[in-house]
Amino acid sequence: MAANWKMHLNRREAKTLVEDLLKAIDGTSNEVLICPPTLLFDTVQAACKGSKVATGVQNMHFADKGAFTGEVSAEMVKEAGAGYVIIGHSERRAIFGETDEMCAKKVLQADAFGLVPVLCVGESLQERESGSTTKVIDTQLNGSLEGFTPTSGDRLVIAYEPVWAIGTGKTATPADAETVIKHIRERLSEKYGERIANSVRVLYGGSVKPDNVDELMAQPNIDGALVGGASLEAESFARIVNFQVHAK
Repeated sequence: MAANWKMHLNRREAKTLVEDLLKAIDGTSNEVLICPPTLLFDTVQAACKGSKVATGVQNMHFADKGAFTGEVSAEMVKEAGAGYVIIGHSERRAIFGETDEMCAKKVLQADAFGLVPVLCVGESLQERESGSTTKVIDTQLNGSLEGFTPTSGDRLVIAYEPVWAIGTGKTATPADAETVIKHIRERLSEKYGERIANSVRVLYGGSVKPDNVDELMAQPNIDGALVGGASLEAESFARIVNFQVHAK
C-alpha cells in the first residue's frame, strides 16, 4: 500500500502521522510505502527507522546532474535513503507536461541507481468515454517502459490510476479496475514474460478509501493501492493497509 502525500503536511504533521500510523499497523505483513514531499523526506525516513515501512519520492529528473533548477537526481534520492520513486503520475503528465519519453528516461535512471520505479498509467474521462482506455494504457506502457527490461518482478511497480477518478470522489468499480489491471498484466507478460509479469506489483490508484479498499483488494490482479488523500490521516490509511480481504 503506497501513500502519495503530494504537496501536503509540514515536518511536525509528517512526524506525528508516521508515528500514529506505525502504531496502527503494527504487526501487519502487508508492504507499506510512504512518498512524502521531497523536503519532508528526511523527517519521514527518520520516523520510519526500525520499521518495515519503505520510503520513496514523488519525482526525480532523468539526468545525472546539470542546470535543472528545482529538480533532484536519482543519486540524490538514493543517497537520501529512498527505495522507490513515483514516475509519470497523471498530475506530472497533465500539469508539468511529462511525456512517455521522459518517463522512460526516468525509469531507466531509477533502475540504474537501484530505485524501484512506481510507473503510473491511466486514461482521462474523455478517453474512457470514447472507448480508448486500453489503447491509452498500451501507449503509456510501451512508451514509458521503452528500453527497460527488469531482471525480476520486484524491480517494477505499475499503478493504474484513471485520471477521472483522482481527487473527484469517483472510483472505478472493482470489476472495472480489475479488467484494466488484468490487461496491464497481460501486456507485461507479452513484454517481459509470464514469470516477471506475475510478480510485478500492479496497484490501483483513484480515490481509494477505507470504504472501498476491501472490494478492490478482493480482485485477483490488484496487488495494492496508490493512495492520495486518504493517506494523510493515520486512521484512514491504516484501515487501507489493514484491508479485510484475507485470501485472494
